[in-house]
Amino acid sequence: MSFNLQAPWLPCGDQPRAIQEILSAYKKGDKEHTLLGVTGSGKTFTMAHVIAQLGVPALIIAPNKTLAGQLFAEFREFFPDNPVEFFISYYDYYQPEAYVPKTDTYIAKDASINEDIDKMRHRSTQSLFEKPQVIIIASVSCIYGLGSPETYSESALTISVGNQIRRKRMMEKLIDLQYSRNDVRLTRGHFRLRGEIFDIMPAHEKELSIRVEFFGDEIEDIKLIQTDSGECISSLPTITLYPNSHYIMPQKSMKEIVTQIQDDLQKQLQHFKEQGKLVEYQRLQERTLQDIESFEAFGYCSGIENYSRYLSGKNPGEPPPTLLDYFPDDFITIIDESHLGVPQLHAMYRGDYVRKRNLVDFGFRLPSAMDNRPLEFSEFKNRLDKVLYVSATPGAYELKRTPENISEQIIRPTGLVDPEIIIRRASQQMDDLYSELKKAVKIGKAFVLTLTQKMAEDLSAYLENMGLRVRYLHAQVNTLERSELLAGLRKDEFDILVGINLLREGLDVPEVALVAILDADKEGFLRSKNSLIQMVGRAARNVNARVIFYADTLTQSIKGAMEETQRRRHIQQEYNKKHSIQPQTVAKKMSEDLRTLYGLSPPKQAEPQELPQAKQEVAKLLRKKEQQMKKAAGELRFEKAYELKQEIAHIKSSL
Repeated sequence: MSFNLQAPWLPCGDQPRAIQEILSAYKKGDKEHTLLGVTGSGKTFTMAHVIAQLGVPALIIAPNKTLAGQLFAEFREFFPDNPVEFFISYYDYYQPEAYVPKTDTYIAKDASINEDIDKMRHRSTQSLFEKPQVIIIASVSCIYGLGSPETYSESALTISVGNQIRRKRMMEKLIDLQYSRNDVRLTRGHFRLRGEIFDIMPAHEKELSIRVEFFGDEIEDIKLIQTDSGECISSLPTITLYPNSHYIMPQKSMKEIVTQIQDDLQKQLQHFKEQGKLVEYQRLQERTLQDIESFEAFGYCSGIENYSRYLSGKNPGEPPPTLLDYFPDDFITIIDESHLGVPQLHAMYRGDYVRKRNLVDFGFRLPSAMDNRPLEFSEFKNRLDKVLYVSATPGAYELKRTPENISEQIIRPTGLVDPEIIIRRASQQMDDLYSELKKAVKIGKAFVLTLTQKMAEDLSAYLENMGLRVRYLHAQVNTLERSELLAGLRKDEFDILVGINLLREGLDVPEVALVAILDADKEGFLRSKNSLIQMVGRAARNVNARVIFYADTLTQSIKGAMEETQRRRHIQQEYNKKHSIQPQTVAKKMSEDLRTLYGLSPPKQAEPQELPQAKQEVAKLLRKKEQQMKKAAGELRFEKAYELKQEIAHIKSSL
C-alpha cells in the first residue's frame, strides 16, 4: 500500500520547484529543510506531495488545536484511501495536580476528558501498528508521556473465527485490557455478555461494536455491528482489540512492578526520616500504599501516569515513551507554523518540572513522578528522522539549522498578491471599525484581532448590540466547537469573527474581505513583525480583501511588516505581468467538520427549562465561575482555579 494523493489540480506557481528542492535534499542525506511559503501559496498541497513521494509515515505538528483541525480536514481530502488520524490533548478542561508551598495549598488533579478526542488518539496509535502509510496530525501534546508502545501492542488481544477460548477466559482478557462490563448500556471501552454472545465497543469507536458469537468454547462468528440498532455491517475473519488505556499494566510483571514501587517508597521514606520531615513521610506512605492496593486489585490506580516509568521499564531520568516512539525509524516530521511550534516544543519541559518538583519534595508523589513528563527539546530532536519546517515567517532556529536548505513559495497559484496595508488612527478605532465592518459584510466576511480574551468578548457584545452578526474565538472555546465556528462563518451563520492569536496562523477562509488589527502599535509578541505578517496573510485569499492597522505610531514591527509585504507584492506582480495572470479569489469547497469526519454524534442539547428568576441568576453565576475557573487553569494559575472550584462547590451545595 502506498500514499494515494488525490487533487483536482496539479502543482503550479512556486510549488513544483519547492517540492523538487525538498525531495532532492532528503535524497542526498540532508535531514532538515525549511519551506518559507506565503499565506495562500499552497504550503499544505506542497506538504502532501512531499509525503506522497517519500512514501513514509508522517507526523504533522500544529501549534494550536484550531489549525490542527483544519489540517486534518485538508489531509483527509488529499488522502481519502490512507489513514489520516488526529492526536491532540483530550482535555476540555485540565487542572494538573499541584502544591503551592507558600499557602500550603494542595490542588488535586481535575480534568474534563473529551471522549471523542480520546477515541481519535486511540485510533492514531492503532493505525501506526497496523498501516504502513499513515499521516497523524498532532499538537505539541505528542511530546508528553504516553504508555509504552511495546506493552500496548503486546497486550492486544487478537481473536479469529474458529479459535478455542472459554468465555470466562475471554472476559478476563478484556478486563486485563481495562475494559469494563456493562450488560445494560454498551459504551466505548465496555463489553456485555448475553448467553454465548459478546458485544464489545473498542476504545477507538463510538458508533460501531464488535459482536463475538460462541458455540461452546469455539468462536463461531465475528461481526461488525451498529451499536444502537444491532444491524450487522460485515463479518470479519479476525479482529485485534487494543487496550482501553495507553497506560496498560503488563500482567506478567505485576509483582516485579509492585516490588520496584515499594523499594523506591522505602528509599524516599528514609530520606524524609533523615531530614525530620514526618508530615511528608506519613503523606507519601499513605498515598503510595493505597495506589499499590489498587494496582494489585484492579491493575490500575488513579494517577497511574505518575507510575509510567515502572510500566514502561525505563530507568530513572530516562525520557518517557511518547507518540514519537510509536512511529517506525523512517518517517517525516513536519512542524507547521514552525515560528510558533518550535518555541512551544522548547518550553514544555521546564514548566512541568517545576510543578512536579514541589509534589515530590513535599511528599505528594514518589520521585518516579518526575519521569512522567514532556520531552526536552534535545530528546524530541533525537527521536526524529526527517524534519520539514513550514512557515511564512520562519524563526531564527529554523533559519540557523537550514541555511542552505530553504525553499521559498511566494507565487500563489491563484495569482493573488499580498494585500495593501492601510493605516488608521488607534484613537478613533472603534468608530472607524464599525464603519468598515458595515462595508465589508456586504461583500464578504471579516476578522477582527484584539489583544486579550476579555477585549474579544466585550467587542463581540458591543458589535452585536450594534446590529452586526458576530462571534468570538479564543483558547477557552471548546476544541470541537472551534472548527464548527469557522464552518459557521463560511456557511453565512454570522459575518464577523473576533479573536486573538488563534486568528493568525493557518486559518483558511477565502470569504474574508477585511482583516482589522486593533492596537497594532502595541509592540510585543502579539504585535511583532512576524505576527503582523501572519495577520496580513488572513486577507491573502480574496481578491477584494483589505488590511487595516489601527495605530497612532509607526513601530519598527509595523514598518518591517509593511516592507516585507511590499517585497512580496513586487515579486508577485512581476510574475503575474510576465505570465498574463489575472488574480482570482481562492475557490475552496466547504470541508466537513471534525464531528462529521470522525463519525461523531453532535452534542446533545439540553431541554429548555423555565426557571424561576432566582435560579436563573444562580445558573448564570455558576456558568461565569466555571468559565473563570477554566481560564485560570489554562493560564496555570492553579491557586485561583482551586478557589473558584471551591466557590462553585459551595454554591451548588447551598441550592
